Amino acid sequence: MIGYVTVGTNNYDEAAKFYDALFATIGAGRAYDADSFIAWTTGPTDPAFSITKPFDGAAATAGNGVMIAIAMDAPEKVDAFHAKALELGATDEGAPGERAETFYAGYFRDLDGNKLNAFCFISKK
Repeated sequence: MIGYVTVGTNNYDEAAKFYDALFATIGAGRAYDADSFIAWTTGPTDPAFSITKPFDGAAATAGNGVMIAIAMDAPEKVDAFHAKALELGATDEGAPGERAETFYAGYFRDLDGNKLNAFCFISKK
């Protein structure tokens, strides 16, 4: 259902480097690259994540209560993605772990303060 999600950035070049390195860990690459907008995806028909310089020229701000969730297929991938984000300068907002009986997630804020998580569903056998 989601086509793409966009967050604003105040440091375009640093954000681009951050997301290039972070999304490379899950096989995502740049699908669109312009002077003020970059989108990453894992395939031409898959949802994308993008950064932009705000159109109105005002400073980008992180939305309070807004969070973008990046789907993974295993807890180990959640752990690795979260660790890579922190290595790249993200701020921890909740270490990876079980949040509910079948939900596993790790939370962080990117260089501009946008909140993201990596998550997967786990089965209880």
